[in-house]
Parts: sequence; C-alpha cells; structure tokens
Amino acid sequence: MTACDTIYPSDRVTLREVGLRDGLQLAKALPSTKAKRDWLAAEARAGVRHFEIGSFLPAARFPQFAHLPEMIAGCEALNLHSAALTLNDRGAEAALQTAVRELVCVVSSTEAHSQANARRSRDEAVALVSRIVALRDAQAPGKLVNAGLAMAFGCSLAGTVSPDEVLRLAEACLAAGADIVGIADTVGFAGPRAVGDLCARMEKLCGPRPFIIHLHDTRGMGIANAAAALDNGARVIDASLGGLGGCPFAPGATGNVVFEDIVFLAETMGFATGIDLDGLKAARAIAEAAMPGEPFHGALHRAGAPPNLTWRADAR
Repeated sequence: MTACDTIYPSDRVTLREVGLRDGLQLAKALPSTKAKRDWLAAEARAGVRHFEIGSFLPAARFPQFAHLPEMIAGCEALNLHSAALTLNDRGAEAALQTAVRELVCVVSSTEAHSQANARRSRDEAVALVSRIVALRDAQAPGKLVNAGLAMAFGCSLAGTVSPDEVLRLAEACLAAGADIVGIADTVGFAGPRAVGDLCARMEKLCGPRPFIIHLHDTRGMGIANAAAALDNGARVIDASLGGLGGCPFAPGATGNVVFEDIVFLAETMGFATGIDLDGLKAARAIAEAAMPGEPFHGALHRAGAPPNLTWRADAR
C-alpha cells in the first residue's frame, strides 16, 4: 500500500476542502490568520480531514496566503492532511522545507491558459511535475505530489477542450511520477454527460488509484456534475465552504461547488463521509463573520437538512 492509498483510499469518498486556498483567490475581504485557524479547527471538529490551505507564492503579491506557515502548523496540530499549491521550482523547494503533506502542481489543458496562468507550455508544466517529484523523492519522500489538470472540460480562453488531450496530459503526469491527478472544470463549462464520460475514462486510466474531480458551479451545474462524477468512478471531490472561490487567471471563473451541499449529495447517494452537517454550520459562521461582504452560497444552508434526516442504509 502506498502513501497515496492511505490518504486517498479508493474504497470510499474523500472530500477535500479548498476554501482556504481556492476560496480566497478572488476574495476582497480576507480573514485574519486567527479566523482561518478557527475556521480550520471548526471544520476539523465536523469531521473534515483534507484541506488545501494556500499557495507557495510571494506574500507581497498574494496576501491571502501570507500566513501559510501558521496554517500548516494548524493542520499538524490537528493531524489533518494539508495541501498547498507549488507553481514553480522555488515554491516546491519552499514546500519541502515545511510540514505540508501534499504538493499541488497545475497543468493546464490548453496552451492559452497555460501561458496566461503560468507563462509556460503544457509540456513544460509536465516537466515541472517531474522535477518536483525528483525533489520530493530526494528530500521528503513521504509527501504526495498532486497534478491537477485545469480547464479539463472547456477553457474560457481557448474554447473546446478535447477529452483525448486531457487523458494524454493525465497519463503524462502519472508517468512523471505524480501520486494522484485531478481534472478541473475551472470555469464551469461542463454538464453531467461530459463529466461522467471523462470520469469513466479517468477511472480506466488510473486503475486502482483514485483521481480528483474539481468542479465549479458557475452555471448551476455543480451538484449534477458531482453526482455524475460519483456515478462514474470519482472518489475524491474538491469543494469549498459556502462555494467560495475562482481562478484569477480564468475569465468568468466563479466559486467552487458548495462543500456542505456535496456532503449532503454524497451521503444521499450512499457514500459515507463522516462529516457532520451541523458542524459545518459552525465553520461557515466563522468564515462569514471573518469575510464581510463576500458572497456565500449553498442550497443546504438556505433550506436546511430534511427533518429527521437519516442516510441510506446501504452506505458505500
């Protein structure tokens, strides 16, 4: 059994909270370090174990990630799995000197977005994954390397994206040594059929190891797309408390699928998450108080859970 199998078991659903990274990328009202730590702790009490907590980027340009060391320390104190973006060699070197447990690389599915987002070609991005894997192997072999494929379902800069090309890049990232790969509907172009078809092909490509699906609710398709993903082999889903988030280098990008709604979806589909919905309410209250004026979303928050809620007995 590999470290990835332990962190992301293929026989259950894992929900990754990305609100403390993706959720803060477009935010105008930024929470304090204390508020972020309180938010983290509240979600941990609710049963959330996997968090993307920031990016290894210059604090002067990206103040929302200025206190990444404190967030890593917070995860370690609570024995949570922490992940952070490492967008270049320097970021990877910095990450390897910390206790962060997962290094996340981004490989764009289109050349246009790759240049806009990182000023490198897609092949250069795959080569970066290979270099980061080599650094990890030499310095901190216990850490995971995650390669996320942005714009996998369509690109606001380049338009249609070929699923064959996404699969080619995913295979290249696995060959480069990535422990896990993900596919992202970065700007919310996809519908359930496209998500289901690509997830089925990703499951075949990845074999026994899981893959990540990262969905945005830009056009209101997030929950339908997540259900299609679960029905077609996806077992790791990214979501953000209150649906916060969006890519600053992707025109038209808006928030992620709502974490609370994804918990409800997974449970009603028979996938036990171990996450308490009332506990998520407490975490959301902390985040909302710390980010006045920021839009928070969520059908479950608006309508509440059904009275006398019981999940399906045949939980998977």
